[in-house]
This record gives sequence, structure tokens and C-alpha cells, in this order.
Amino acid sequence: MEQATCLGVKNFPDTRGIVLGILGGYLNLSATIITQIYYAFYGNDTKSLILIMAWLPTAVTFIFLPVIRHHRGVEQPNDSKAFYNFLYTSLLLAGFLMVVIIVQKSIIITKSEYYVTTSLMLLLLILPLTVVIVEEQKMWKRKQEHINSDDNQHETLNITTTVTNIEKSALAAVKQVSCWKTMFRPPSRGEDYTILQALSSLDMVILLLATICGLGGTLTVVNNLSQIGTSLGYSGDCITTFVSLMAIWIYMGKIVQGVVSEIIITKFKVPRPLILTLIFVLPCVGYLLIAFNVPNGLYAASIIIGFCFGATWPLLHSIISELFGLKFYSTLYNVGSVASPIGSYLFGVRVAGNLYDKEATRQMEALGLKKKPREELHCNGSECYRNSFYIITAFSLFGAHLSLILVLRTRVFYKGNIYKKFREEARIAEAEIGVNQNKIGQPATNKG
Repeated sequence: MEQATCLGVKNFPDTRGIVLGILGGYLNLSATIITQIYYAFYGNDTKSLILIMAWLPTAVTFIFLPVIRHHRGVEQPNDSKAFYNFLYTSLLLAGFLMVVIIVQKSIIITKSEYYVTTSLMLLLLILPLTVVIVEEQKMWKRKQEHINSDDNQHETLNITTTVTNIEKSALAAVKQVSCWKTMFRPPSRGEDYTILQALSSLDMVILLLATICGLGGTLTVVNNLSQIGTSLGYSGDCITTFVSLMAIWIYMGKIVQGVVSEIIITKFKVPRPLILTLIFVLPCVGYLLIAFNVPNGLYAASIIIGFCFGATWPLLHSIISELFGLKFYSTLYNVGSVASPIGSYLFGVRVAGNLYDKEATRQMEALGLKKKPREELHCNGSECYRNSFYIITAFSLFGAHLSLILVLRTRVFYKGNIYKKFREEARIAEAEIGVNQNKIGQPATNKG
């Protein structure tokens, strides 16, 4: 998934926010999709569940391996329209899965009914292939028109000269300099940073610290939603529904932010870190709903926090690709992902976990009970997580303030045309492909 995401950004840099949102959205739907396939074919056989988890992702990977690569000059004028079509099909799939999950929690579904729902799900899953087929036909027609145009030879000559000059300039500019010597001499924002230049950049430090503070709280809720619901007195059916639908809320966050952030950046020139700031502030509403144990507040909190958790990831990786370039994006992608385990440990284990255990121990002592070795602690009441979410809310707001600093540092960069470089590279790559095709199509001349 990581390689597919990195190649998607490199292939479609002009629409990277939408690409990251769609890929991340399908990743969140994958668990629900595999679960539906498992129920349809194996019922409740737990051994078969382990088997399908082993062979199905591997088989899909090998099937699509030939098409997951860097395609030079792949961008087309109507790429955005095609990605919106992908978006609509994925929303249709997500809506169908949400209805199926709710129905499955309400009534008993037979195996034959699982066959029907799974068949419909698979049809919706392969529906994006129709978009691909239509776009491939349009590309083929454009290439034929380009080859058959009257001024094609003159254009080819100009393109060949331009490409040759650019290649010569690029080769002349390349110098073998140690990465350690250039570590503290980074290029302009948007250019290709080395790994050491990115790691030592103040922008990267601010971005990681802000993400750790903002992401840690949402991770705490996502990972402990069942325990939070139990401590607040929700029924088992409600908790199961919360957990089952959490993947849908995360999916919606990834999809919506990808589209919204791309529109805001291209039309209004708003820095993408500003959207990240809002994503860090919004979950505070959910944290306080849990802390004060508002009646039925966990319903709204799970939606808000799940949405913001999903939205954080594409935003983070889009910002990294825009500020530090795409040359070492695969490595920097993983650098950004380090915020997840750090935030989860600090807020989920050190804060929420320790405070939960302390309150559970206090409740046992109040009842005259003593904790036995290896006995699991159980805490009931809003006091179990109240102080934890007070702390998490404060740090989330602190992360939002750090993100605002990054907004101020990058506002000039985002006011410019941040995708101009990638459009030029795509145009040159497309020109090279056209030159090669024309050379192949030209008849051989007899020089003898």
C-alpha cells in the first residue's frame, strides 16, 4: 500500500490530495470488504478467516503488480474529472457497506443473503475499471490525432531540441556532493530535499510535533473505543456498531479532505497546513463529549474523531510531498508515519492507560477488593477517561498552534503555483514519448 501511494503521488502530482484520499479510503474499506467475503464463503470458520487473510491480499498484489509503477507523462487534461468519477464510485461502495453493516447488526443474515450482498459489493468494487477503460480510449484517440496532425514533424523537431537542451543542463548541474555537507543547506520549498535535509528542516520538526500532539488523541479513541463505551455504560450492541462503523468515518475523512483541500489550495491559495490545524481543533469537541459523558455523546464523538483521524493522514503526506519534493518521498512518507506510534504510546498508553488503571484500582479498593496478579482491570463511570481527555484536548490545541506556525512559514510558498514544476516535467516526459513514437513510425532512409 505504501509503494502504491508513493507512486500514485508521483504519477499524479497535480491531484495528489485526491489520490491520497482515495487510496487511503479504499485501505480503510478493505477490512470490511474482506469480512464480507469471509462471511459469504466460510461462514464463522475462524481457521478460514486466517487463511483468507493470508492468501487474498497476496493474490491481489501479484495480479496488479505489473501496473503499479511510475508512468512518465501519465497526466492528462481531464485527470481531475476521472478522479472525481473514482470518488463517486468509492462513495457508492462505502454507502452500501454502511447499510450492510447496520442491517447485519439488526437482523440475522443467512449465507445465501451474504452471497447476494457480497456479489453486489464486488460489482461496486470493480466499477472503477469502467472509468479506466473510458479514459484509455480517450487517450488513444488523442495520440492518434497528434500523430496524424500536419504540423507534427515541426513540433517534434522543437520538442526534441527542448528535451535535449534540458537534459544537457541537468547533466551539467549535477555534482557529486556529500549529503552531509548539504545537510544544513536545504533547497527552496517544493524542490527535492535529501533525506538529511528534510530531517533537519524546521518545517519537518514542526510538522511531526504538531501531528504527534494532534494525532495521539484520535488514535487513543480509535484504539480504545470499545473500552470507552463500556466504561460510559453503553450496551454491547451499541459498542459493536461504533467499532464497525469507525472504518466508514475514517474513510469519509480521507475522501472529503482530499477533495476539499485540493479545491481550497488551487482556487484560494490557502496553505494546506491550515486545514491540518482545523483537523486538530475539531476533535476537541469529541474529546469533551466523552470527558463530560454527554448523553449519547459517544455517537457524535466517534463520528467526529473518526473523520478527523482519517483526514490527518492524507493531509500529512500531501504536505510532506509539497514541501520536500518527490525524489525521496517513499522514505519521507515513512518518516511522517512515525507520528502514529509515538502519539499512540504517549497518549494511549502513558496518559489514558495509566489514568484508567489508577481509577480502576481506586474503585476496587473502595469496594474492599484487591487486584490479583495478571487480573484485568475494569473501570466504570466518566471518571475513567475524564482527566485523560482533558490532557489530550490541551495537547491537541497545542498541536494546532504548532501547525499555525507552519502555516505562517509556508503561506508565501502556497500563494505561488506549487505544481508548475510537475506540469513542466510531465509535459517534457510526454514530449519524449511522442518523439520516440514518431521515430518508430518514420520509414527508414537508405544512406547507401
